[in-house]
Amino acid sequence: MKIVLDRPRCEGHGLCEDVAPQLMHLDEDGELVLDIETVDNDVEPAKAAVRVCPVAALRLA
Repeated sequence: MKIVLDRPRCEGHGLCEDVAPQLMHLDEDGELVLDIETVDNDVEPAKAAVRVCPVAALRLA
């Protein structure tokens, strides 16, 4: 399973980083960086990140 980021939609709220810091982080410019795009072992943090995004910029494929 893969995390897909719709970069133009992302507003840098950081809620996804709060629930899945092992998968993503905001850089010094407030841009979301996916540290791990493919999540096969532990899907729950990825699902949580998708769920908390207020602008639906993340999805699982």
